[in-house]
Amino acid sequence: MSRFLHARWQRLVPYVPGEQPTEKYIKLNTNESPYPPSPRVARLLREEADRLSDTQRLYPDPDAGELRAALKKAYPVKGDFFIGNGSDEVLATLFMAYGQNGRVYYPAISYGFYSVYADVYDCDAVEIPLKDLHVCPEDYQNNDGLIVIANPNAPTGLALTLDEIAAILSANPDHPVVIDEAYVDFGAHSALPLLEKYENLIVVQTFSKSRSLAGLRFGFAAARTEITEDLNRLQFARNPYSVGRLTAKIAIACLEDIAYFADCCAKIQNTRKETKDALTQRGFSCTDSLANFLWARPGDLPAAAYFEKLREKKILVRFFPKDGWNDRLRITIGTPEQMRALLQAIEAIQKEQV
Repeated sequence: MSRFLHARWQRLVPYVPGEQPTEKYIKLNTNESPYPPSPRVARLLREEADRLSDTQRLYPDPDAGELRAALKKAYPVKGDFFIGNGSDEVLATLFMAYGQNGRVYYPAISYGFYSVYADVYDCDAVEIPLKDLHVCPEDYQNNDGLIVIANPNAPTGLALTLDEIAAILSANPDHPVVIDEAYVDFGAHSALPLLEKYENLIVVQTFSKSRSLAGLRFGFAAARTEITEDLNRLQFARNPYSVGRLTAKIAIACLEDIAYFADCCAKIQNTRKETKDALTQRGFSCTDSLANFLWARPGDLPAAAYFEKLREKKILVRFFPKDGWNDRLRITIGTPEQMRALLQAIEAIQKEQV
Protein backbone atom coordinates (compact mmCIF):
# COMPACT_ATOMS: atom_id res chain seq x y z
CA MET A 1 0.00 0.00 0.00
CA SER A 2 1.10 3.58 -0.55
CA ARG A 3 2.36 5.98 2.10
CA PHE A 4 -0.64 8.20 1.34
CA LEU A 5 -3.25 5.81 2.74
CA HIS A 6 -4.70 6.91 6.08
CA ALA A 7 -3.61 4.77 9.03
CA ARG A 8 -7.20 3.73 9.70
CA TRP A 9 -7.53 2.17 6.27
CA GLN A 10 -4.15 0.51 6.55
CA ARG A 11 -5.65 -1.56 9.37
CA LEU A 12 -8.79 -2.48 7.43
CA VAL A 13 -9.23 -6.18 6.66
CA PRO A 14 -11.12 -6.29 3.33
CA TYR A 15 -13.70 -8.86 2.32
CA VAL A 16 -12.22 -11.85 0.48
CA PRO A 17 -14.44 -12.83 -2.46
CA GLY A 18 -14.59 -16.34 -3.85
CA GLU A 19 -12.10 -17.24 -6.52
CA GLN A 20 -13.03 -16.30 -10.09
CA PRO A 21 -10.69 -18.49 -12.17
CA THR A 22 -9.64 -17.81 -15.74
CA GLU A 23 -9.08 -21.52 -16.37
CA LYS A 24 -11.83 -24.06 -16.92
CA TYR A 25 -13.23 -25.21 -13.58
CA ILE A 26 -16.53 -26.53 -12.34
CA LYS A 27 -17.35 -23.50 -10.25
CA LEU A 28 -19.26 -24.29 -7.05
CA ASN A 29 -17.71 -21.66 -4.80
CA THR A 30 -19.59 -18.35 -5.10
CA ASN A 31 -23.29 -19.29 -5.07
CA GLU A 32 -24.00 -18.10 -8.59
CA SER A 33 -26.93 -19.60 -10.46
CA PRO A 34 -26.02 -22.45 -12.83
CA TYR A 35 -28.73 -21.25 -15.20
CA PRO A 36 -28.72 -18.22 -17.51
CA PRO A 37 -30.96 -15.21 -16.92
CA SER A 38 -34.46 -15.14 -18.35
CA PRO A 39 -34.55 -15.51 -22.16
CA ARG A 40 -36.23 -12.11 -22.14
CA VAL A 41 -32.85 -10.60 -21.26
CA ALA A 42 -31.24 -11.80 -24.50
CA ARG A 43 -34.16 -10.46 -26.51
CA LEU A 44 -33.96 -7.15 -24.69
CA LEU A 45 -30.23 -6.83 -25.37
CA ARG A 46 -30.76 -7.43 -29.08
CA GLU A 47 -33.44 -4.74 -29.15
CA GLU A 48 -31.37 -2.30 -27.10
CA ALA A 49 -28.33 -2.74 -29.34
CA ASP A 50 -30.09 -0.72 -32.03
CA ARG A 51 -30.84 2.10 -29.59
CA LEU A 52 -27.53 2.43 -27.76
CA SER A 53 -26.68 5.77 -29.32
CA ASP A 54 -29.96 7.22 -28.06
CA THR A 55 -30.06 5.65 -24.61
CA GLN A 56 -26.62 4.94 -23.18
CA ARG A 57 -25.21 8.42 -23.78
CA LEU A 58 -27.74 9.72 -21.23
CA TYR A 59 -27.61 9.41 -17.46
CA PRO A 60 -30.15 7.04 -15.92
CA ASP A 61 -33.21 8.25 -14.05
CA PRO A 62 -31.86 8.83 -10.51
CA ASP A 63 -35.27 7.93 -9.08
CA ALA A 64 -35.46 4.74 -11.21
CA GLY A 65 -39.20 5.30 -11.57
CA GLU A 66 -39.92 2.44 -14.00
CA LEU A 67 -37.83 -0.05 -12.04
CA ARG A 68 -39.36 0.89 -8.70
CA ALA A 69 -42.83 0.63 -10.25
CA ALA A 70 -41.97 -2.89 -11.46
CA LEU A 71 -40.74 -3.81 -7.98
CA LYS A 72 -43.95 -2.51 -6.43
CA LYS A 73 -45.97 -4.61 -8.87
CA ALA A 74 -43.92 -7.74 -8.15
CA TYR A 75 -43.80 -7.12 -4.39
CA PRO A 76 -46.95 -5.21 -3.34
CA VAL A 77 -45.79 -4.30 0.16
CA LYS A 78 -46.33 -1.34 2.44
CA GLY A 79 -43.55 1.17 1.89
CA ASP A 80 -41.10 1.77 -0.93
CA PHE A 81 -37.87 0.48 -2.47
CA PHE A 82 -34.28 1.64 -2.31
CA ILE A 83 -32.14 0.31 -5.16
CA GLY A 84 -28.42 -0.17 -5.46
CA ASN A 85 -25.53 -1.61 -7.41
CA GLY A 86 -25.99 -5.06 -5.91
CA SER A 87 -27.27 -5.80 -2.43
CA ASP A 88 -23.73 -5.17 -1.19
CA GLU A 89 -24.15 -1.46 -1.91
CA VAL A 90 -27.57 -1.54 -0.26
CA LEU A 91 -26.15 -3.17 2.87
CA ALA A 92 -23.24 -0.73 2.96
CA THR A 93 -25.69 2.17 2.86
CA LEU A 94 -27.65 0.65 5.75
CA PHE A 95 -24.52 0.36 7.89
CA MET A 96 -23.65 3.93 6.95
CA ALA A 97 -27.12 5.21 7.85
CA TYR A 98 -27.84 3.33 11.06
CA GLY A 99 -24.63 1.64 12.21
CA GLN A 100 -23.57 4.38 14.62
CA ASN A 101 -26.87 4.66 16.52
CA GLY A 102 -25.73 2.35 19.29
CA ARG A 103 -24.15 -0.98 18.46
CA VAL A 104 -24.58 -3.31 15.47
CA TYR A 105 -25.58 -6.92 16.05
CA TYR A 106 -25.18 -9.81 13.62
CA PRO A 107 -24.40 -13.56 13.83
CA ALA A 108 -20.78 -14.55 14.39
CA ILE A 109 -21.04 -17.01 11.51
CA SER A 110 -22.66 -15.16 8.63
CA TYR A 111 -21.93 -13.06 5.55
CA GLY A 112 -18.34 -11.87 5.80
CA PHE A 113 -19.07 -8.37 4.53
CA TYR A 114 -20.95 -7.44 7.73
CA SER A 115 -17.75 -7.16 9.75
CA VAL A 116 -16.07 -5.21 6.93
CA TYR A 117 -18.92 -2.68 6.81
CA ALA A 118 -18.76 -2.36 10.59
CA ASP A 119 -15.07 -1.47 10.31
CA VAL A 120 -15.53 0.92 7.38
CA TYR A 121 -18.31 2.87 9.11
CA ASP A 122 -16.70 2.72 12.56
CA CYS A 123 -19.52 0.73 14.14
CA ASP A 124 -19.39 -0.90 17.55
CA ALA A 125 -20.10 -4.44 16.35
CA VAL A 126 -21.33 -7.37 18.42
CA GLU A 127 -21.02 -10.81 16.83
CA ILE A 128 -23.57 -13.14 18.41
CA PRO A 129 -22.62 -16.83 18.47
CA LEU A 130 -24.87 -19.38 16.81
CA LYS A 131 -26.36 -22.23 18.81
CA ASP A 132 -26.04 -25.56 17.03
CA LEU A 133 -25.49 -23.48 13.87
CA HIS A 134 -28.84 -21.71 14.34
CA VAL A 135 -29.60 -18.01 14.80
CA CYS A 136 -31.59 -17.81 18.04
CA PRO A 137 -34.24 -15.06 18.35
CA GLU A 138 -33.68 -15.04 22.12
CA ASP A 139 -30.24 -13.53 21.49
CA TYR A 140 -31.77 -10.52 19.72
CA GLN A 141 -34.05 -9.15 22.42
CA ASN A 142 -33.98 -5.49 23.50
CA ASN A 143 -30.77 -4.69 21.64
CA ASP A 144 -29.53 -1.11 21.52
CA GLY A 145 -28.79 -0.70 17.82
CA LEU A 146 -28.99 -2.02 14.28
CA ILE A 147 -29.64 -5.76 13.85
CA VAL A 148 -28.59 -7.53 10.65
CA ILE A 149 -29.54 -11.16 10.00
CA ALA A 150 -29.09 -13.12 6.78
CA ASN A 151 -32.12 -15.37 6.29
CA PRO A 152 -31.38 -18.02 5.19
CA ASN A 153 -28.05 -17.53 6.85
CA ALA A 154 -24.81 -18.02 4.98
CA PRO A 155 -22.90 -20.25 5.06
CA THR A 156 -25.19 -22.47 7.15
CA GLY A 157 -28.25 -22.24 4.87
CA LEU A 158 -30.55 -22.35 7.92
CA ALA A 159 -33.53 -20.01 8.16
CA LEU A 160 -35.70 -18.36 10.77
CA THR A 161 -39.47 -18.64 10.54
CA LEU A 162 -41.60 -15.54 10.06
CA ASP A 163 -42.81 -15.87 13.66
CA GLU A 164 -39.21 -15.81 14.87
CA ILE A 165 -38.44 -12.74 12.77
CA ALA A 166 -41.58 -11.06 14.10
CA ALA A 167 -40.41 -11.78 17.65
CA ILE A 168 -37.12 -9.99 16.96
CA LEU A 169 -38.94 -7.04 15.42
CA SER A 170 -41.34 -6.79 18.35
CA ALA A 171 -38.50 -6.90 20.87
CA ASN A 172 -36.62 -4.04 19.17
CA PRO A 173 -39.26 -1.47 18.16
CA ASP A 174 -36.86 1.49 18.38
CA HIS A 175 -34.09 0.02 16.22
CA PRO A 176 -33.96 -1.08 12.57
CA VAL A 177 -33.83 -4.79 11.84
CA VAL A 178 -32.34 -5.81 8.49
CA ILE A 179 -33.28 -9.20 7.07
CA ASP A 180 -30.82 -10.00 4.28
CA GLU A 181 -32.69 -12.33 1.93
CA ALA A 182 -30.05 -13.08 -0.70
CA TYR A 183 -31.08 -16.76 -0.68
CA VAL A 184 -34.74 -16.58 0.27
CA ASP A 185 -36.09 -17.80 -3.07
CA PHE A 186 -34.72 -21.32 -2.61
CA GLY A 187 -37.16 -22.49 0.05
CA ALA A 188 -37.46 -19.96 2.90
CA HIS A 189 -40.28 -17.48 3.53
CA SER A 190 -39.70 -13.82 2.79
CA ALA A 191 -40.25 -11.28 5.55
CA LEU A 192 -41.74 -8.80 3.05
CA PRO A 193 -45.33 -9.33 4.32
CA LEU A 194 -44.20 -8.24 7.79
CA LEU A 195 -43.67 -4.71 6.48
CA GLU A 196 -47.41 -4.23 6.90
CA LYS A 197 -47.01 -4.36 10.68
CA TYR A 198 -43.40 -3.47 11.53
CA GLU A 199 -42.02 -0.03 10.71
CA ASN A 200 -38.50 -1.02 11.84
CA LEU A 201 -38.15 -3.83 9.27
CA ILE A 202 -35.83 -3.55 6.26
CA VAL A 203 -35.78 -6.45 3.78
CA VAL A 204 -32.81 -6.69 1.42
CA GLN A 205 -32.77 -8.84 -1.71
CA THR A 206 -30.43 -9.36 -4.66
CA PHE A 207 -30.80 -10.42 -8.28
CA SER A 208 -27.42 -12.19 -8.18
CA LYS A 209 -28.67 -15.60 -7.08
CA SER A 210 -32.20 -16.63 -8.06
CA ARG A 211 -32.39 -14.14 -10.96
CA SER A 212 -29.00 -15.20 -12.42
CA LEU A 213 -27.68 -11.63 -12.67
CA ALA A 214 -24.54 -11.72 -10.49
CA GLY A 215 -22.54 -10.06 -13.26
CA LEU A 216 -25.01 -7.20 -13.62
CA ARG A 217 -25.10 -6.01 -9.97
CA PHE A 218 -28.57 -5.11 -8.78
CA GLY A 219 -30.17 -5.27 -5.35
CA PHE A 220 -32.85 -3.51 -3.34
CA ALA A 221 -34.17 -2.80 0.11
CA ALA A 222 -37.89 -2.77 0.87
CA ALA A 223 -38.90 -0.66 3.86
CA ARG A 224 -41.26 2.03 5.09
CA THR A 225 -41.01 5.22 3.05
CA GLU A 226 -39.27 7.14 5.83
CA ILE A 227 -36.42 4.62 5.74
CA THR A 228 -36.03 4.58 1.96
CA GLU A 229 -35.91 8.38 2.11
CA ASP A 230 -33.01 8.10 4.59
CA LEU A 231 -31.15 5.76 2.26
CA ASN A 232 -31.77 7.87 -0.83
CA ARG A 233 -30.50 10.92 1.06
CA LEU A 234 -27.17 9.19 1.54
CA GLN A 235 -27.12 7.72 -1.97
CA PHE A 236 -27.71 11.11 -3.59
CA ALA A 237 -24.83 12.51 -1.54
CA ARG A 238 -22.58 9.78 -2.91
CA ASN A 239 -23.74 8.42 -6.28
CA PRO A 240 -27.28 9.12 -7.55
CA TYR A 241 -26.65 7.00 -10.66
CA SER A 242 -25.73 3.68 -9.08
CA VAL A 243 -28.13 1.65 -11.27
CA GLY A 244 -27.61 2.12 -15.00
CA ARG A 245 -30.29 2.41 -17.66
CA LEU A 246 -29.60 -1.02 -19.14
CA THR A 247 -29.41 -2.64 -15.71
CA ALA A 248 -32.85 -1.27 -14.87
CA LYS A 249 -34.37 -2.62 -18.08
CA ILE A 250 -32.83 -6.06 -17.58
CA ALA A 251 -34.02 -6.20 -13.96
CA ILE A 252 -37.56 -5.37 -15.09
CA ALA A 253 -37.44 -8.10 -17.75
CA CYS A 254 -36.40 -10.66 -15.14
CA LEU A 255 -39.09 -9.54 -12.71
CA GLU A 256 -41.75 -10.02 -15.35
CA ASP A 257 -40.69 -13.57 -16.31
CA ILE A 258 -42.28 -15.26 -13.32
CA ALA A 259 -42.48 -18.75 -14.84
CA TYR A 260 -38.78 -18.95 -15.74
CA PHE A 261 -37.79 -17.67 -12.30
CA ALA A 262 -39.95 -20.28 -10.54
CA ASP A 263 -38.64 -23.08 -12.77
CA CYS A 264 -34.98 -22.26 -12.06
CA CYS A 265 -35.59 -22.07 -8.31
CA ALA A 266 -37.41 -25.42 -8.34
CA LYS A 267 -34.61 -27.11 -10.29
CA ILE A 268 -32.01 -25.85 -7.83
CA GLN A 269 -34.07 -27.08 -4.86
CA ASN A 270 -34.46 -30.53 -6.43
CA THR A 271 -30.74 -30.77 -7.18
CA ARG A 272 -29.94 -29.62 -3.64
CA LYS A 273 -31.95 -32.48 -2.16
CA GLU A 274 -30.40 -35.06 -4.48
CA THR A 275 -26.90 -33.79 -3.72
CA LYS A 276 -27.47 -33.70 0.02
CA ASP A 277 -28.71 -37.30 -0.02
CA ALA A 278 -25.72 -38.39 -2.09
CA LEU A 279 -23.23 -36.60 0.15
CA THR A 280 -24.82 -38.17 3.23
CA GLN A 281 -24.31 -41.60 1.67
CA ARG A 282 -20.64 -40.70 1.25
CA GLY A 283 -20.14 -39.84 4.91
CA PHE A 284 -20.81 -36.10 4.85
CA SER A 285 -23.18 -34.34 7.24
CA CYS A 286 -25.11 -31.37 5.85
CA THR A 287 -27.32 -28.75 7.40
CA ASP A 288 -30.94 -28.52 6.26
CA SER A 289 -30.07 -25.74 3.86
CA LEU A 290 -32.79 -23.58 2.33
CA ALA A 291 -30.26 -21.76 0.14
CA ASN A 292 -28.62 -22.57 -3.19
CA PHE A 293 -25.70 -24.23 -1.42
CA LEU A 294 -24.93 -26.94 1.11
CA TRP A 295 -22.87 -26.51 4.28
CA ALA A 296 -21.23 -29.92 4.40
CA ARG A 297 -18.85 -31.53 6.89
CA PRO A 298 -16.77 -34.46 5.61
CA GLY A 299 -16.51 -37.55 7.77
CA ASP A 300 -13.14 -38.94 6.71
CA LEU A 301 -10.79 -36.08 5.77
CA PRO A 302 -10.51 -32.48 6.98
CA ALA A 303 -12.51 -29.98 4.98
CA ALA A 304 -9.29 -28.21 3.97
CA ALA A 305 -7.97 -31.43 2.43
CA TYR A 306 -11.14 -31.91 0.39
CA PHE A 307 -10.95 -28.30 -0.76
CA GLU A 308 -7.42 -28.78 -2.10
CA LYS A 309 -8.04 -32.20 -3.63
CA LEU A 310 -11.21 -31.02 -5.38
CA ARG A 311 -9.34 -28.02 -6.71
CA GLU A 312 -6.71 -30.35 -8.15
CA LYS A 313 -9.58 -32.04 -9.99
CA LYS A 314 -10.75 -28.67 -11.38
CA ILE A 315 -13.71 -28.33 -9.02
CA LEU A 316 -13.97 -25.22 -6.85
CA VAL A 317 -15.90 -25.18 -3.57
CA ARG A 318 -15.58 -22.67 -0.72
CA PHE A 319 -13.48 -23.29 2.36
CA PHE A 320 -13.27 -20.79 5.23
CA PRO A 321 -10.17 -21.22 7.44
CA LYS A 322 -11.72 -19.27 10.34
CA ASP A 323 -12.31 -21.15 13.61
CA GLY A 324 -15.88 -22.41 13.79
CA TRP A 325 -16.11 -22.48 10.00
CA ASN A 326 -13.14 -24.65 9.05
CA ASP A 327 -14.68 -28.08 9.54
CA ARG A 328 -17.07 -27.67 6.59
CA LEU A 329 -17.26 -26.82 2.91
CA ARG A 330 -19.81 -24.55 1.32
CA ILE A 331 -20.88 -26.19 -1.92
CA THR A 332 -22.92 -24.20 -4.43
CA ILE A 333 -25.69 -26.14 -6.15
CA GLY A 334 -24.88 -26.33 -9.85
CA THR A 335 -26.54 -28.23 -12.66
CA PRO A 336 -27.24 -31.95 -12.14
CA GLU A 337 -24.28 -32.68 -14.42
CA GLN A 338 -21.95 -30.50 -12.35
CA MET A 339 -23.08 -32.13 -9.12
CA ARG A 340 -22.53 -35.61 -10.56
CA ALA A 341 -18.99 -34.56 -11.43
CA LEU A 342 -18.52 -33.34 -7.85
CA LEU A 343 -19.75 -36.63 -6.41
CA GLN A 344 -17.53 -38.64 -8.74
CA ALA A 345 -14.55 -36.55 -7.66
CA ILE A 346 -15.40 -37.12 -3.99
CA GLU A 347 -15.65 -40.87 -4.60
CA ALA A 348 -12.24 -40.81 -6.28
CA ILE A 349 -10.73 -38.90 -3.34
CA GLN A 350 -12.19 -41.39 -0.88
CA LYS A 351 -10.83 -44.35 -2.86
CA GLU A 352 -7.38 -42.74 -2.81
CA GLN A 353 -7.44 -42.98 1.00
CA VAL A 354 -8.09 -46.74 1.08
